[in-house]
Amino acid sequence: MSVELAVREWIAVGPAAAIPRRRARVVRIGATRVALFRTGDDRYFAIEDRCPHRGGPLSEGIVHGCRVACPLHDWVIELETGRAVPPDEGTVAVYPVRVEDGTLLIGVPRE
Repeated sequence: MSVELAVREWIAVGPAAAIPRRRARVVRIGATRVALFRTGDDRYFAIEDRCPHRGGPLSEGIVHGCRVACPLHDWVIELETGRAVPPDEGTVAVYPVRVEDGTLLIGVPRE
């Protein structure tokens, strides 16, 4: 099950092409750091930029497929669901993302 949040509004965060393949960019939504990822096959994902283990910056991790490995202790997080890959446990918030006319939009959660 995903921890995806209900959307209040969509906000533009920049050109989708500005995120290199298999890399991330960080934006802030209120006080929350959100990591926007682009996979090798040009899929985009947005998750909270905080590993559920020790709070490491997932945006600095290595992207492989639709997963990212935390740079601190190598926990692997599913970009689609925000879940840690077993045997590790924990989740991070997942934000909906879409691309319109080359612009990346992220869904801002309802309060």
